Amino acid sequence: MIWAGIAALWVIGGGIGIGMIGKGLLDALARNPQVAGKAMVYGILAMALAEATSIYAFVVAFMLMSK
Repeated sequence: MIWAGIAALWVIGGGIGIGMIGKGLLDALARNPQVAGKAMVYGILAMALAEATSIYAFVVAFMLMSK
């Protein structure tokens, strides 16, 4: 059960990553608003990849709890 709790803590890393990506995206848009379309696509893609790591961490936590 301890390893399942540690795996669940990996979700914190995903949240921090999404926050840092959002901050970087807003900084980029504040500096150069003309690239808003392209920057939003890359930002949303990066956020989705960061969120996927959180989902994987939950899957690992549930697999460890079932043992």
